[in-house]
Amino acid sequence: MTVFEMEWIGILITGFATLFLIGEVLVNMRGLFGLLGIGFITVYFGAYVETSSIIIMLIIYFVGLLLIIIDGKLLNDGTLATIGLASMLTAVALPSPSFTSGLYAVLGVLLGGGSSLLFLKVFKRREMWNKITLKDQLTKEAGYNSMNETYEGLVGEEGITLTDLRPVGTIRIHRKDYSAISNGQWIEKDTAIKVVQVDGTRILVEKIN
Repeated sequence: MTVFEMEWIGILITGFATLFLIGEVLVNMRGLFGLLGIGFITVYFGAYVETSSIIIMLIIYFVGLLLIIIDGKLLNDGTLATIGLASMLTAVALPSPSFTSGLYAVLGVLLGGGSSLLFLKVFKRREMWNKITLKDQLTKEAGYNSMNETYEGLVGEEGITLTDLRPVGTIRIHRKDYSAISNGQWIEKDTAIKVVQVDGTRILVEKIN
């Protein structure tokens, strides 16, 4: 029995292939991980696929990997990543000589992809991921600050309660509705109120006498 006839060998080959290929995308290893990953996946397809079909299976596998990268770098909604993962799993499952071997190969891709995240704790991540993270942080901070400025501008404004404040309820100021809280008072619906304090998105109001 050769090593490739062992059903469990697929989990090692596809696992290391995916581990190093995704690892190369995440951290800057100057192509070393990429070469190792390509080597492992080529060995896998070379062992189970006819020579004429190796290129096709490699394309399916790497297109899947590319879709995951595009999703992570540009879209971040998971759609392309899901399609890409399905493509990679299909590529390693189809050539397997048996159902069990296919399951091992699929499991290898999943374990390898998940384990590649550990490289981020050891090696320097690629600059493109740092830029994406920074951009997301700046976007969120900008949105949060913009919301704070809008709410802070309500201090001193007058409006009306749309519901009873017990002490939390809904108010309307300049045709816009907000959630607000009174200072321990029960303020009835359709009562004139004034914003006295804003803390983040917490609006404190009092009844206008």
